[in-house]
Amino acid sequence: MKRERQMAMEILERLGGKENIARIAHCMTRVRVSLYDHQKADIAGLKNIDGVMGVIEDETLQIVVGPGVVNKVAAALCELTGLELGEVSKEDIAAQTKAEIQKRNQTPFKRLLRKIGSIFIPLIPGLVASGIINGIANFAKNAGADPTETWLQLLLIIGGGIFASLGILVGYNTAKEFGGTPVLGAIAGILVFNPALADVKLFGEALTPGRGGLFAVMLAAWLMAVIEKRVRKFVPNAVDIIVTPLVTVLVVCLFTLVAVQPFAGWLSLGITSGIKAVLDIGGAVAGAVLAGTFLPLVMVGLHHGLTPIHMEFINKIGSTPILPILAMAGAGQVGAAIAIFVKTKNKRLRNIIKGALPVGFLGIGEPLLYGVTLPLGRPFLTACLGAAVGGAFQAVMKTAALGIGVSGLSLIPLIADNKYMLYFAGLFISYVFGFIFTYFFGFKEEMAENI
Repeated sequence: MKRERQMAMEILERLGGKENIARIAHCMTRVRVSLYDHQKADIAGLKNIDGVMGVIEDETLQIVVGPGVVNKVAAALCELTGLELGEVSKEDIAAQTKAEIQKRNQTPFKRLLRKIGSIFIPLIPGLVASGIINGIANFAKNAGADPTETWLQLLLIIGGGIFASLGILVGYNTAKEFGGTPVLGAIAGILVFNPALADVKLFGEALTPGRGGLFAVMLAAWLMAVIEKRVRKFVPNAVDIIVTPLVTVLVVCLFTLVAVQPFAGWLSLGITSGIKAVLDIGGAVAGAVLAGTFLPLVMVGLHHGLTPIHMEFINKIGSTPILPILAMAGAGQVGAAIAIFVKTKNKRLRNIIKGALPVGFLGIGEPLLYGVTLPLGRPFLTACLGAAVGGAFQAVMKTAALGIGVSGLSLIPLIADNKYMLYFAGLFISYVFGFIFTYFFGFKEEMAENI
């Protein structure tokens, strides 16, 4: 913990001190810090801190330190600043808002993807744990275990819990993210997936539980936040606690049934059917493009925006066909990193690779991305090419995943239809071609001089 605390102290110093920190949070590999004044942050100094693998400049500054370390560094930062994880400092919030508004290159689409990421990032540990438990249980069933065995039934109940209630959690986080009362967003999630809808007819047709899936939940929860804030402007303080939530829930829930669910159902069908058609028609080419272009999304932190698409596939057809393809991006990096390790004599670079490779094999590719391939430049491109070859293979083999939140070797238990070895073959192909492209075309020793 001493090393992580030292890292936190150096990070804090280069962020402009605790007075410049508005909020501290973290995901699996990145400490996410909101600043009052981005100009006070020494980005070059941050990148030079021992243990920092990369820095993503965004409205929320993202400091990549790797899995396991990130929890300890974030905790140390909280201790040094006096802030709780996720807590907004009680200083002048207007300063933070101004800094965020002034942040360059913020398109509405990027902001939307980041909002979606903020909704799903807190759910990832639960999705990972539940997905792996489900994968183990399904693997046991496929291996011939008796489905009526108590231990197997319990595993399926534990593993399936979060997926059964995911709409509630997503609704809660969506309302919270857009400044509404979180429990009203949870009500939107309950409504969309409520089985009792099947017993109700509207305009002569029975309603469909789950229509529109998580897209409907997010739209309805966003509306809850918008309508709640509008209603509150006109309601006297004395009756706000009664009138505002009552009006908000009634208006939004009725509108959800009449308009949001039909629209979200069309949107969901369009996205999932469109992607599936692209994979069916494009085959190897489509898989290569998806896998080869995924690392740039990870690079800017926008990959979490794909989470609702994965979940909608799982909701509709029971598995997501694009996750195994996208997982090849990390495998291509592993191959590239091994090639660099074999070729280079730079001790610092070799140490970075040795530290990042184990988690790279397990599907956490950001330490390799920010610590190795991206700083070197050309290996980032050859890693993408290696991923493209593996992605083409996965598309042709039509592998799919039963859950999300993991990648690399960790995804094997979640592969659908017993195609475990086919998925592993795709991983191996990405390792090999990432290695070949990087060894022969992607790396020269002089690239490591300024690592």
